[in-house]
Amino acid sequence: MIKSYANDISRHSVVGTVRSQAKADKIKKAHSEAGDKLSFVIVEDIAQPGAFDKAVVSDPPFEAVLHTASPFHFNVKDVQKELLDPAVIGTTGCLKAIKAHAPSVKRVVITSSFAAIINPHKGLWPGHTYSESDWNPLTQEEAVQNPSNGYRASKTFAEKAAWEFVEKEKPNFTISTINPPLVFGPVVNYLNDSLDALNTSNERVRDLIQGKSKGASEIPETGIFIWVDVRDIANAHVKAMGSEEAAGKRFFIVADKPFCNRDLVNVVRKDFPQYADKLPKEDATGGDFPDKFFDFDNSRSKKILGMEYMKLDKSIKDLVVSLEHIGV
Repeated sequence: MIKSYANDISRHSVVGTVRSQAKADKIKKAHSEAGDKLSFVIVEDIAQPGAFDKAVVSDPPFEAVLHTASPFHFNVKDVQKELLDPAVIGTTGCLKAIKAHAPSVKRVVITSSFAAIINPHKGLWPGHTYSESDWNPLTQEEAVQNPSNGYRASKTFAEKAAWEFVEKEKPNFTISTINPPLVFGPVVNYLNDSLDALNTSNERVRDLIQGKSKGASEIPETGIFIWVDVRDIANAHVKAMGSEEAAGKRFFIVADKPFCNRDLVNVVRKDFPQYADKLPKEDATGGDFPDKFFDFDNSRSKKILGMEYMKLDKSIKDLVVSLEHIGV
């Protein structure tokens, strides 16, 4: 949540929600320069009724809310309870709390995902251009079949629920959603003290430098070929918060050039020769682009938010350096 004192983001006052006091203390210590402009509210379970009721009340009152919380992992036993409910109830619960208790809020920016855009039934879908107009067509019945479907559906159902809330409830605020694909980039070292606690996208780079493909004759297939740096996602949230033209819009936040797993191997081999013996063989096959696959359109993010996307080599280099600080 953001309490605004000026258009300059550096002059905003921020209240963050965390699940524990220990995490709040870590963030506060790492950003001591913020002083009393940074504080925290503990929300242990975003899926509980009224979870955000107290969090959205502030003096001075909030002007904007960034809702970024939603679980993403595949080690689940109950897709409905562990993925779908927290995403949907957490999002709608936050919006309900803002409407009921924070009438000063004018803009809510919600972190959604390419998972809410992609059509998993179409595969590589050559000839199609993904944009903000696309929606994942997964049904409730399909969503609970496996964790992969459950994750994609959780992002889709949560985002649709947010748009439906605004349409039906006519609240005091407008919303914008941020829809990124795979996310690379440096990890926050003071919050990640273990290489086992990385986001799923960064895990493939961690696995490379840890030698999990050491000497392999084949590079694993890439899967999704589009990506974005985590810092660009953060920047998009802030820009959407402050742009009147961003109100009521989705934003497909994606880097200009796609990637393949071979690109990751090449960046590590070139810029971190100390890991050369942990990588697949230089003549390894696989991990390349297919002959044809879908295209994508990120022009709305450039036109309205002014996004300029980071290049892959910088994102991966900064990621590897941050992983070294944790201890590879």
